[in-house]
Amino acid sequence: MGMITIKELLEAGVHFGHQTNRWNPKMKRFIFGERNGIYIIDLQQSVQRFEAAYAFVRDIVSAGESVLFVGTKRQAVDILEEEAKRSRMFFVNKRWLGGMLTNFQTIRKSIEKLKKFEAALTDGTHQRLTKKEVGQMEKERVKLEKYLSGIKNLNSLPGCIFVLDTRIERIAVQEANRLGIPVLAIIDTNCDPDGIDYPIPGNDDAIRSIKLITSRIADACIEGAHLRAQREDGGKPEGTTAADLRQSHAAPIGVESIPTL
Repeated sequence: MGMITIKELLEAGVHFGHQTNRWNPKMKRFIFGERNGIYIIDLQQSVQRFEAAYAFVRDIVSAGESVLFVGTKRQAVDILEEEAKRSRMFFVNKRWLGGMLTNFQTIRKSIEKLKKFEAALTDGTHQRLTKKEVGQMEKERVKLEKYLSGIKNLNSLPGCIFVLDTRIERIAVQEANRLGIPVLAIIDTNCDPDGIDYPIPGNDDAIRSIKLITSRIADACIEGAHLRAQREDGGKPEGTTAADLRQSHAAPIGVESIPTL
């Protein structure tokens, strides 16, 4: 399930970077070459980096931790939500609210308020309120739902975050770095790979590229959940913990080989 091929990446357009005048020099090691003013990403590195990211996600979910999918750019919104839900994980796809990680307890209070509003609308409590009060409550509920629906059941900090477009989601990356939460991300030729524990070189704009990589990361979550369920059903010891994984899964070693495209 965790395999991904250069052929799949080519078909999805993962190898297409940005124009050569829009790049981050730190991405030079991940670039295969240039064609018609567009940088071409080294897909052999993409495969190896993806496999390392997949293994980490699978193992951290198997150890009982969660993954937070983060991506608010237009072409990523629906894909991100679909794959996070399919893998029973969490997502932020509207707007990253400052402090979602570093001020998590305050965010939890907002989530509890959202749940309280939802309960009031279903258990009949709202019937004791005035029409104006109900209107105000519903307005606030809709706002909270918009930004917090994807993390409504996230009771503790995630084991890692998977990011689409680190330039747009730089605050999320910074918060994760500050807390020591591993960051996985698709990094395009205009991105800064610093602070990304598991960079996956690739096109972070094309829908097919986003769909392919995001769906496979979701597959890693599903595989990890299955492994955990099997271990629990068999009554076997827990084994490696999530904390152990953060120490043992060092960032992948740089791969400088270049594929034939």
